[in-house]
Amino acid sequence: MRPDSVLTASRREDRLRNQETIDFLNTHFSQFNLSAALMSRMNFNNFVTPTPVQAQAIPPALEGRDVLATAQTGTGKTLSFLIPIVEMLQKAQDRNAAQALILLPTRELAMQVEASFKTIRTSSEQTVALVVGGMQERPQLDAIRRGARLIVATPGRLEDFLKRKLVRMDQVKVLVLDEVDRMLDMGFQPAIARIVAMIPEHRQTLCYSATLEGAVKQVASKYLKEPVRIEIGSVLTPSENVELRTFEVEQSDKLELLQHLLNAEKGSFLVFVRTKHGADRVARRLARSGWSAAQIHGDRSQSQRNSALRGFSEGRHRVLVATDVAARGIDVAHVAHVVNYDLPKQAEDFVHRVGRTGRASAKGVASTFAGPTERKELKKIEKTLSIQMKRFRVRSLEGNAA
Repeated sequence: MRPDSVLTASRREDRLRNQETIDFLNTHFSQFNLSAALMSRMNFNNFVTPTPVQAQAIPPALEGRDVLATAQTGTGKTLSFLIPIVEMLQKAQDRNAAQALILLPTRELAMQVEASFKTIRTSSEQTVALVVGGMQERPQLDAIRRGARLIVATPGRLEDFLKRKLVRMDQVKVLVLDEVDRMLDMGFQPAIARIVAMIPEHRQTLCYSATLEGAVKQVASKYLKEPVRIEIGSVLTPSENVELRTFEVEQSDKLELLQHLLNAEKGSFLVFVRTKHGADRVARRLARSGWSAAQIHGDRSQSQRNSALRGFSEGRHRVLVATDVAARGIDVAHVAHVVNYDLPKQAEDFVHRVGRTGRASAKGVASTFAGPTERKELKKIEKTLSIQMKRFRVRSLEGNAA
């Protein structure tokens, strides 16, 4: 197989198939020919109408075909691979080894996928093991030893278990590589290669990425066989549901501007800063001013990160201050505002941050703070993404903008 054949094989057939499945967008999940047990779980959880990525990915995945999908964050990718996995597990014979593996870049994403799987699984026998760093090994190993049917993992911890011969991969029938671009950005490509080498070559592979550039294309070419190619919208353009605006403001005035927005606007705020110390500093200052705020970054313990995310999702914290480690690791419904307190390093990070709001057809607002010396960086982001943000200039320390 040529290196680029994974992107060209059966392209015409696959595009026709994708066009046909678009007809499902305004119908029910029942048209996917799901088992009665799974449909019962879907109905119980009020999953009625598929999102575009679900409509296009689920039918070929149910047929056992490989899938290569690029889509913006917040498009419902998780269900698009969990539904085929649940159907496969209902038919699988070996009850004492993992039948499916999902690899993700962060603990938070892995935990969210694990929770989603438990929501739609059709039997308690469809057990799952969460295998991630930063948490105690023993519960993870206990779940594996009890014969977990699904493993949801980050590459580092799973590779460690494999090296110590603590987990079997020889019965895996479905491999999911989610947020592939992010895993590669984090340096996991060698670990992924070693993990996939332990999985049977005859398997189904479902691959999801925000982009299909460089190393991501190489990974797709290496691990997928004649996949159905799915593209949902422009992966380098923020959702149309999000109002984009930028404020020119001095660094020393950013906190007052943020508090002005908190007073003027309703709803929750997800605030992105560049550094861990910056996240701690902004959260502490907001708390001292009477705002309910929490922070999440790489130096926080897993229990602290879980507590912050839970408090934010349940509304006990109105503000969550985060570094980019959380840009793809936060899956909280109804985030009203995203604030780029510090400019992201690259345009792709801007898209992932902004993608935390305006999800599932909801409306959202994304505000970017930029100093006078950052105009070139801001224009570069706009040019790369082909966007034009509404511009405001802060005229006073009280945060009034015009």
